[in-house]
Amino acid sequence: MAKYKVIAFDADDTLWVNEPYFREAEDQFAKLLSIYETENKIQQELYKVITGNIPLYGYGVKSCILSMIQCATELSNNKLPATITKQILEIGKNMLTKPIELLPGIVEVLETLSKDYTLIVLTKGDLLDQEKKLERSGLLNYFHHVEVMSEKNPEGYQRVLNHLDIAPKDFLMIGNSLKSDILPVLEIGAKAIHVPFHSIWQFETVAQEVMDIHDYPTLSSIKKIVNFL
Repeated sequence: MAKYKVIAFDADDTLWVNEPYFREAEDQFAKLLSIYETENKIQQELYKVITGNIPLYGYGVKSCILSMIQCATELSNNKLPATITKQILEIGKNMLTKPIELLPGIVEVLETLSKDYTLIVLTKGDLLDQEKKLERSGLLNYFHHVEVMSEKNPEGYQRVLNHLDIAPKDFLMIGNSLKSDILPVLEIGAKAIHVPFHSIWQFETVAQEVMDIHDYPTLSSIKKIVNFL
């Protein structure tokens, strides 16, 4: 691989653990609403509401909690007790205050790469939440720029590169989501490295036939990035 000038990292499930907290919250929600429907059905309905609300609310914890309240209201036939609404809000507050669990080796990787590359963060989610997580992570000083993108598509990446005056040939993206971190970057003529996380949101999955027609490296651990480059 060429020696790129700028390396971008996704945040959630690339720098730190995130997805398991959402799965835990959804399980709590399903149990809470099980007086109205089976837990499996509740999970399915919640997924529909969350993904349907993305154009309005975007991504992140606050979007998830608003969708939970909507889903619960519909499941209860508009008779949702205030006590359950309060419990749903508590689920959200607990998510927002979860400790930051860095992925193994990330500090050493950033320490090494920051000597030779300009490092930036490109992530989705709620702006305030992502800013707070970066501050609490202790990683902020490694990055020259942080961008919370409303959507990770080719147009969004191109806007960021144009704004920062980065040529696609000089840019490398590292992330866990093929849909958000890898394929859109390849579409604008840049390069990307896929580092899977053990858990991924259903919305971020990509069909095998789509994966097969694209060329990108996959590493089993973020710790392998330095030697790979």
